[in-house]
Amino acid sequence: MRNKLFAILTIMAATNLAMAQQADVQTAATPQQQTNAENTALTVDDVTGAAFAPEYMQSVTMMADGQHYTRLSDSSTSIDRYSLKDNNCEGPVVTAAELGVDEIDDYQLSPDESKMIIRTATKRVYRRSYQAVHYVYDLKTKQHFRLSDLDYEQVPLWSHDAQRIAFVSAGNLYVTSLSPQPQTKQVTDDGKYNEIINGIPDWVNEEEFGFNRAFAFSHDGNHLTWIRYDESAVKTYSLQMFGGLNPKREEYVLYPGEYSYKYPKAGEQNSTVTAWTCNLTTMQKQKFDLSLADDDYLPRILATSSAKYVLIYRMNRHQNRWDILSADVNTGKCTLLISEEADKYIKEEAMEMTQITDGHILMASDREGTMQLYLYDLNGKLLGKLSDAKYGVSEVYGYDEKTGTAYYQAAGISPMQRELYASTLKRTNIINSTQKGGTHSAIWSKNFSCFIHTWSDANHPYIYEICRADGRSQHVVIDNKSLAEKIEKANLPTKEFFSFTTSEGVTLNGWMVKPTDFQKDKKYPVILYQYSGPGSQQVVDSWAIGSMGRGGLFDQYLTQQGFIVACVDGRGTGGRGADFEKMIYLRMGELESRDQVETALYLGSLPYVDADRIGIWGWSFGGFCTLMSMSEGRPVFRAGVAVAPPTDWRFYDSIYTERFMRTPQENAAGYDVSPIGRAKDLHGALLLCHGLADDNVHPQNTFEYAEALVQQGKDFRQLIYTNRNHSIYGGNTRKHLFTQITQFFCEQLKAKK
Repeated sequence: MRNKLFAILTIMAATNLAMAQQADVQTAATPQQQTNAENTALTVDDVTGAAFAPEYMQSVTMMADGQHYTRLSDSSTSIDRYSLKDNNCEGPVVTAAELGVDEIDDYQLSPDESKMIIRTATKRVYRRSYQAVHYVYDLKTKQHFRLSDLDYEQVPLWSHDAQRIAFVSAGNLYVTSLSPQPQTKQVTDDGKYNEIINGIPDWVNEEEFGFNRAFAFSHDGNHLTWIRYDESAVKTYSLQMFGGLNPKREEYVLYPGEYSYKYPKAGEQNSTVTAWTCNLTTMQKQKFDLSLADDDYLPRILATSSAKYVLIYRMNRHQNRWDILSADVNTGKCTLLISEEADKYIKEEAMEMTQITDGHILMASDREGTMQLYLYDLNGKLLGKLSDAKYGVSEVYGYDEKTGTAYYQAAGISPMQRELYASTLKRTNIINSTQKGGTHSAIWSKNFSCFIHTWSDANHPYIYEICRADGRSQHVVIDNKSLAEKIEKANLPTKEFFSFTTSEGVTLNGWMVKPTDFQKDKKYPVILYQYSGPGSQQVVDSWAIGSMGRGGLFDQYLTQQGFIVACVDGRGTGGRGADFEKMIYLRMGELESRDQVETALYLGSLPYVDADRIGIWGWSFGGFCTLMSMSEGRPVFRAGVAVAPPTDWRFYDSIYTERFMRTPQENAAGYDVSPIGRAKDLHGALLLCHGLADDNVHPQNTFEYAEALVQQGKDFRQLIYTNRNHSIYGGNTRKHLFTQITQFFCEQLKAKK
């Protein structure tokens, strides 16, 4: 939900912002792109390049004094220190040149702020995992050294006393002790690719439980604890790799190769998980006694303020029970502190938002119908409810032990907006600066005396400012004024929000973008974009709005081709409580597609819409819902584009799919309601797009669906992108994809019947 490139099949609202950010990094603005930004007409280069990219603050870390923060420079060549009082840059803490590297990718300050781990030469593995080179830099002596002599390290972590750093390499855990001289010890030795992983999650746990580090120190740093994944019995999926051109893979130029990895599909064997502890003085290891069922998950292992205990999350395979256990690092004994149960499923976001503080557990739960915060002590005793946001808490920033105040983001006014709140067990206060609409987020100082406030709405890019605790602005850091002026000069259309009621009596929210020369007495073709995945939200008052983020830039580009572009969040999406979100349980795709058909019928009733020229498109779950909607039975869509779509949930991973559908063995009828199952009912022109190296939604989905269409005598078009993953980018790829989508809709929808 935060800065995730295509957090597909989880929460797409965060996805749009993340995707825009990655595109900004990947593509520098060329002089031609800058020129395009100053013209009145957008181009595909503008959409995929950086001409309309907003400024961001990246890798911000608040310092312990409550007066300063550090930040990675826009050029990624230094880590700079700033004053929170006036945002004055006090100079670089360290530069890439000092380390002898070209760029700094990220960093971690040590708990005592005397040193930092600096990451460079990062190579992405999956969505959250990476391999990189790390340096340890001493802020006092200005000396630095490589964290290890291994080829790479993954997810390094400081001990609380800043004397040790743990990391993973090639499936094994290591610990580097800094005193008296740096020395690295290997903690595990059984790591083996596609068999055993220590300390980082396997593919499916990383993707669907939203984390990349599965180890923690005890508070005194004397014990290292971790989750071990035995994936040797998990079935392998292989992606075929070719030579390609950008980049070119010389080893595959003549004969294709393959990338094989363990991927448990719905109902299939998962990794066997265990949790372990190691005394770093004696190097004696011991398994935690977790009383695990054969198919239980361990979604987190977390440090506490105690030298004796860590916390371990345990979840059953149906994902409707979540246990928080206290684990003794000395004996391996585990004690149940909190057990949460749900009728249908427990959202992954609940675990992501739950925080362990020095003296409390700040737990997120939708047990009362919306996501709220509950305060427990470290013995698992419920002390009370901290929030009462009408539409639920969406992000948690921290808990002040001194005042008993929780700081968080929530939808308290509208499902489409986000405000900032401060709550104790007795009262809740909205932060003053966030009473206006739009979307507000925060990075709080360590002592909660001030915060960096980010605001945007659907028609205004991000503004970053330093605010006092009550929300009063002290200093604007980034205002994106030049981008706002560029947008105004380009005469881009604005987004409008609307709602309507379906024939089933369900009220749905949407947004619409019309051509700038819109004429109310003219009939326009419509392109309906949607994602529709469980808990996702596309209809939000944020600059992350739109099919590809950036304030809906691609959607605005489509309006210049003569289309109205609209988007509606149907049943199953987020921001409207557990009942609305979870009503799709065991029948994913049925209600979502019905609501998109109802949307088309509503739009077709508007006096300025041509009901015979309505198209639909989406990516990932949005591609799935596109296909389901085009074969729902009511022929309302003249054309559709499905990018990287799941076409049968039996092909998708175990954790995500079973959360909403249980297993195919338990719910065969639910799984049968799929695009493949509905292939004979497809209506309208169709364009299918998929990357051949998609490790998330395998190209198998598109290939098998295409075969089903062929056997049903259905016409369609298909685009396959060599060596591209789920996000389909790199080189000229994204530009080509967007060009093809645009041309397809122009061909199919511009001409009247």
